[in-house]
Amino acid sequence: MAETPRADLLVLFGAAGDLARRMLLPSLYFLDFDGFLPEGFRIVGAARSEMSREAFVDLVRTDLAARSEGLDETVWTRFSARLDYVAADATNAEGLASLTPHMQGAKRPMFYLALSPSLYGRVCVALAGAGFATDESRIVLEKPIGRDLESSKTINISVGAVFDEDRIFRIDHYLGKETVQNLIALRFANTLFEPLWNNLTIDHVQITVAETEGVGDRWPYYDEYGALRDMLQNHMLQLLCLVAMEPPSDMEPDSVRNEKVKVLRSLRPFTRAEVQKDSVRGQYTAGVVGGREAAAYEKERGEASDTETFVALRADIDNWRWAGVPFFLRTGKRMPERRTQIAIQFKPVPHSIFGGPASEDLVANRLVIDLQPDEDIELLLMNKAPGITAGGLRLQSLPLSLSLLRTYEGPGARRRIAYERLLLDVISGNSTLFVRRDEVEAAWRWVDGIEDAWREAGMSHRPYAAGSWGPAGAFALIERSERAWLD
Repeated sequence: MAETPRADLLVLFGAAGDLARRMLLPSLYFLDFDGFLPEGFRIVGAARSEMSREAFVDLVRTDLAARSEGLDETVWTRFSARLDYVAADATNAEGLASLTPHMQGAKRPMFYLALSPSLYGRVCVALAGAGFATDESRIVLEKPIGRDLESSKTINISVGAVFDEDRIFRIDHYLGKETVQNLIALRFANTLFEPLWNNLTIDHVQITVAETEGVGDRWPYYDEYGALRDMLQNHMLQLLCLVAMEPPSDMEPDSVRNEKVKVLRSLRPFTRAEVQKDSVRGQYTAGVVGGREAAAYEKERGEASDTETFVALRADIDNWRWAGVPFFLRTGKRMPERRTQIAIQFKPVPHSIFGGPASEDLVANRLVIDLQPDEDIELLLMNKAPGITAGGLRLQSLPLSLSLLRTYEGPGARRRIAYERLLLDVISGNSTLFVRRDEVEAAWRWVDGIEDAWREAGMSHRPYAAGSWGPAGAFALIERSERAWLD
């Protein structure tokens, strides 16, 4: 396969917004620090607000200084020379006229839309009208793409009318995390796991995304989406796909994404009866998180709302590899701790040869993949407890750890921003870690089925105190199968 030419210009729409200032521009600086930005690569920030280039550069420097231990002046001199700014209305071709001088000489521009998804279609039409959407240009879209299948299709049709699918990069920052990528290496670069990665040896899988913060002033957005659409539809289903997909033939983008789509299409739809038994909706009330009082969602919003801030459900994948293996997913705001974790629980040994106390010590193996706050992969194995006892052999469970923090700590070591990997891939034209259109729509089709089933069953949210692990029903959901959450 011929190498794809690298992009030579990034136009960042929404450059004055939180995402651009907190994640995207720092990621680009660190890519420059490590020597990954192409020579002559330019970055043009674009937003509606009037701002001089000097003011924009000063803003970027202030943001970078606040998040790093100290700017490297040599790198900053090089990076700041790449920066420019233009005030522009990206929703119409006339509003993009001010961008024209900055596009001169750019053969392979990339456009990053750090904007509301509702604007994606209009911006793409405007880019085409201004003559900027060439056969060599690339566009990056932040997820979620729409709020249901219908709106997602509308956005995809509008964007697809201007950009070919191989030029569209739908970004999910979870896929840029080191441990998520390491999951692929763990499964497919080791002969140890793949023969065991099935319903013969795995009992169940848990995926938890817990956040300590509440909705706060994000409630206008969040109230429209809720936990199901905001977190489960994209981040959590992506993690599920990487755990459950079949081995791809190679690491080409479509090879990987084809296998992920197969998983999404194999997810068992929820019926009205099943959704009452196998899912829980929750909304946080007042409580205490991290030793501080936390207000209820209704108080943050200012009035009552049926939006869920917590979801737990059992997902079943109807294929040969995973038949009979439940996947338990839960995500929520105002949880006791910040945690993103995948737990692969193996079945117990079929027969214990150990008698006495050792037989009671015996527990099943478990593979735990932590994405945040610390990145770690830990395999729990049974081991003989040291020493001698009158009762004979004693066993204990001990972890084998692949902690990125401990393994790669040292001078200059830092935790990368997930966007660094993804931005570099867009620059290089590698779409492996990005989400294809049919993948987005398959995920929305399944999630819409859950919403429809909730509506048919008349399921409202259950209250849970801020600082707890969700409504009581979330524990009953998993305990009905004689299992328990890993807390």
